[in-house]
Parts: sequence; structure tokens; C-alpha cells
Amino acid sequence: MITTSPPTRFLIIQTAFIGDVILATALPEQIHRQFPNAQLDFLVRRGNESLLANHPFLNEVLVWDKKQNKYRSLYRLWQLIRHRRYDVVINLQRFGATGMLTAFSGSPITIGFAKNPFSRYFTYRVEHRLEPGIHEVDRNASLLTYWPTPFNFPDRQTGRIKPRLYPSHADYETVNVYQALPYTCIAPTSVWFTKQYPREKWVNLIHQLPAHQPIYLLGAPADRAACDWILREAGQHHVVNLAGKLTLLQSAALVAHAEMNYVNDSAPLHLCSAMNAPTTAIFCSTVPTFGFGPLADGARTVQTREPLDCRPCTLHGRKACPLGHYLCATTIQTEQVLG
Repeated sequence: MITTSPPTRFLIIQTAFIGDVILATALPEQIHRQFPNAQLDFLVRRGNESLLANHPFLNEVLVWDKKQNKYRSLYRLWQLIRHRRYDVVINLQRFGATGMLTAFSGSPITIGFAKNPFSRYFTYRVEHRLEPGIHEVDRNASLLTYWPTPFNFPDRQTGRIKPRLYPSHADYETVNVYQALPYTCIAPTSVWFTKQYPREKWVNLIHQLPAHQPIYLLGAPADRAACDWILREAGQHHVVNLAGKLTLLQSAALVAHAEMNYVNDSAPLHLCSAMNAPTTAIFCSTVPTFGFGPLADGARTVQTREPLDCRPCTLHGRKACPLGHYLCATTIQTEQVLG
């Protein structure tokens, strides 16, 4: 247990994907409550830095370019981190590159998961527990157990501080034009095929939603074609394809005031959690007990009622159903999604 004077400079490392970074934003909230005068920096992969814009508790966002000049960028980051001499480096990942950055950061306190190949060089190693009832936010928070006084968790039932994003006033102004009437948001895609509720099912859902309310399809630029297909097949004038037209924080500002947000087990789910937005999360090949379920107050999960021996087939999803039938998704009924 740490018994020295309060740390003043923290570095949080999470260079995985969008959803992982969103869930990791609970840590600045937690650390700031315990050490309000501490300086917090956050390291992400290039492309995810915009998520942390406007964050009131972060001093600087460091960026690792993992696609171009990967190792040169890593070396420069290592030099920068060594120079800054952080009091505490907290690594949320279990891979070698960030483990090396952590182990050889020069920080007197390095904390990470025991599964990291460099964890033997960390000051503190924490078990990564993939068990029912343990959310990813809880796993991350387990790294904050080495101070003499407990962290101040305001939610007495879960002992959890939720992730949070901070869209700017300009972000809210940008999406204000879409918020004149009560509306619904749908994020129909995922990087992984077996996490995607079938697009035909999304069309069925749209036909069951109120025809007088706008429906906004959300996603990245790469999702635009899939959303165009849903838009065309739905044949509804009140459906608008916004895929690729909004930034991540603008999307966060939009989902925050939706009557409902329908999402897969993917990044938009966590975007809703960070905005405490109403959420219906559909789990196909994966299951909520992996620890990536919705955290918003008005959230619910939907999954097949069929007892499938093949489900879950993997932790992160696949590019195709290994058995070719995809029953984990096709057996989820529209009535379930509507609640």
C-alpha cells in the first residue's frame, strides 16, 4: 500500500479502441475526486484523442501513432514519459508495448494488470478478473487500490464512478438542429459482424417505431453504406443517415437527449453510458456478463431467449458466425428490442 505523500502527476494508458477509452474515462473522475490538485495525462492511440477534448480533469492527451511509424512513435513517447517523471503510471492494457512504456517509465509507482508480459517490472500487479458481475469499469478501478484511504465512490450500491465525456458547447450547437422533436438514435453496426444485429431486423424495428418522430442512424464514415441500405429498405422519410457526419463528441451530445438509443455491443453503447443516456443494448454473439454492458440509469439489455450452446463464441466478436447460422442474432425478436 502506498504511504508516501499524495501523488501530483498521473499518466493513464489506454491505447485500445474507442469503447475501451470511453470506459477508461471513469479513472480521471475517480482520481480527481481523491486528488483534486493532481495533474492527469492520458495516453491513447491516434484517432481516439478527440474523445477527450474539453475534459476538465485532463492536463494533456498523449497520442501513440500505431499505424504509421509505430515503433518510432513509441520510442518518442518513452522518451517524453521518462522526461516527465510521472509520480504514478497506470496501464489499463495487457500487451507488451504499453507494458514496456510503463515498466521503464522512470515512475516510482507503476500499476497494471498481472497478465501484461512486463508486469513483473511493475510496482503493483493486479489480477484481471473476467467474472460475472464485474464490469470493465470495476476491473479498471481495481488498479486504484494502493492508497491508504479508500477512493470516494458515490454510488453506494455498486461502489462505482461511471465513465463520462464532455461535449463542448459547439458540439451541442451542432446537433441542436436535429433535436426540435422527440427523436430516437440507432447505431446499427460494429467492427465485428457477430456483434451486429442483422440489418433486416433494424428495418423491422424502424417500422415499429413512431412514424412522426425522427430516427437518426449513427456511425463512422465506414458505416455509411450499411446505414444507407437500412435507410433505403426502411422507406421512411423520417429516418436520417448521420453516419460519418458527426464527430464522436457530437454524437455523444445527440444521444444524450434521445428518447431511446438502440445499439449493439459496441462503442456507441459506451458512448451512451458516458452520457447517462437511455440505452437498449443488443447482445448477439457476446454476453453482458463479460463486463461491457450499459451503465446508464435508463438502460436495458436484449439477447436471444434460445439456449444456444455456441454462445458466447468469443469475447470480442468474429468476422463471421463460425457455424454459419448466426442464431444468436436472428432469434432476437423485434418485440424484445421494443421492450
